[in-house]
Amino acid sequence: MAKKFPLHPKHPERICWGCDKYCPASSLQCGNGSGRTQHPAEMLGDDWYLWGDWGITPDDDAAQPAPATPPVASGS
Repeated sequence: MAKKFPLHPKHPERICWGCDKYCPASSLQCGNGSGRTQHPAEMLGDDWYLWGDWGITPDDDAAQPAPATPPVASGS
């Protein structure tokens, strides 16, 4: 069974998304001679899974992208 593909990983640039191994970008195991395969969100934006025929049905919680930075509390 293949691993569940994450819709919004926190640091997609640290992983190769080219196969089910999800290797660190500095230690690719597939040996295909190419560089790291980017996550679709890196190329197409956070709503990448809504366009095209990816065959992905997101959970309600997983469909929301993680905030880039934590919200700043306003102090009064």
